[in-house]
Amino acid sequence: MPTIKSFQVTFDCAEPERLARFWCEVLGYVVPPPPQGFATWDEFKRSQPPEQRDSWFACTDPSGVGPRLFFQRVPEGKAAKNRLHLDVRVATGLVGAERLAALEAECARLVPLGAVHVRTLYAADGEEACIPMLDIEGNEFCLD
Repeated sequence: MPTIKSFQVTFDCAEPERLARFWCEVLGYVVPPPPQGFATWDEFKRSQPPEQRDSWFACTDPSGVGPRLFFQRVPEGKAAKNRLHLDVRVATGLVGAERLAALEAECARLVPLGAVHVRTLYAADGEEACIPMLDIEGNEFCLD
């Protein structure tokens, strides 16, 4: 029988802490405590060599169920469409107008945080919909 493995989702980005805090707001995640021996994240950052400061940040699901999200600074900018994206499941089990209302409400909550509403996609049967969006660094994700 295969072993279930834990995993984290890693984002290459320009501003790790800013992007991590955005995703905390989207998902209800939290910033974990600073590394052992440091009272604050700022204290930890000051202990790092200048070239390593602000090079990574992470956030976690407070319930411990979802994967850890890790954000690492890379020198190059985003150049193409993501080959992987997150589906933020805000309307699971809903259909029709109720589903669309839940998706639109979440979209309206995220836009002031810096997310971009790309479009609303409707299925042919009218029962399903999803909303592709971009995070604050242009990474694609969907409200589903």
